[in-house]
Amino acid sequence: MNKQVKKAVFPVGGLGTRFLPATKASPKEMLPIVDKPLIQYAAEEAIAAGCDQLIFVTGRGKRAIADHFDVSYELELELESRGKNALLAEVRGILPDHVSAIFIRQPHPLGLGHAVWCARSVVGDDPFAVLLADDLIDGGDKSCLQQMVEVYNEHQSSVIAVEEVDPTETNKYGIVKVNGFSDGLGRIEEIVEKPAPDKAPSNLAVVGRYILTPRIMDLLEETPRGAGGEVQLTDAIAALLGEERAYAYQYRGKRYDCGSKLGYLEATVEFALNHKELRDDFLAYLKGQGFGSN
Repeated sequence: MNKQVKKAVFPVGGLGTRFLPATKASPKEMLPIVDKPLIQYAAEEAIAAGCDQLIFVTGRGKRAIADHFDVSYELELELESRGKNALLAEVRGILPDHVSAIFIRQPHPLGLGHAVWCARSVVGDDPFAVLLADDLIDGGDKSCLQQMVEVYNEHQSSVIAVEEVDPTETNKYGIVKVNGFSDGLGRIEEIVEKPAPDKAPSNLAVVGRYILTPRIMDLLEETPRGAGGEVQLTDAIAALLGEERAYAYQYRGKRYDCGSKLGYLEATVEFALNHKELRDDFLAYLKGQGFGSN
């Protein structure tokens, strides 16, 4: 019997040092893009793709994430008493009734692979998605994870989102070598964590969306610490390739690297220009400042 992807893991235990001091007391995943935090965009993507269990792997100082997805009775009563029904519906819709949020503490910051492994008791024997909120992906009418779920349903194998990067920047990403890459899909033959440009097997870089089979949890438990003294998810996926098929999928859409200040600013501007309430006024402001006049 084919299993559906109903669980999504969000590793949110990182320190967010690239955004200090803004992230000294507030999680980087709570940084807003216009009027929603990054983690909400990722959660909405997972829910739209059919996930109804959201598993947040948190760390110290991340309480604001749990609060964001919790019910705020005082706020709801205040909005209701003021007749702000649209805002009330929006607040109540952050976590739909059919979706549950589960919070697991990562006791030690031992990397992405370790964070995913911390969710093992909830994931169980089911396939699951992993979404990194730093990577904000605008997939248009069909989100990146929705596209990947369709691939998973067809092949019943792990699926990893990739995009082409400048060959000189392979040392910033996990890089895959694929066999028979066609129409944006190919079977992964090799995956390497941050190889130097002269040693990279391709320029297809892994981005922050994965669908993984439960076998990865056993392999993560056996994976020694790798680059940076951390348990690398890439290393466990490399071991998985010896046992199962896994596919690289070049998604349709645009990724914003919101783990960097420039990517975050780009996302803020472009999402504002597509915001139904703000776009006209914001565009007029930019033109008045001499931007976008060409």
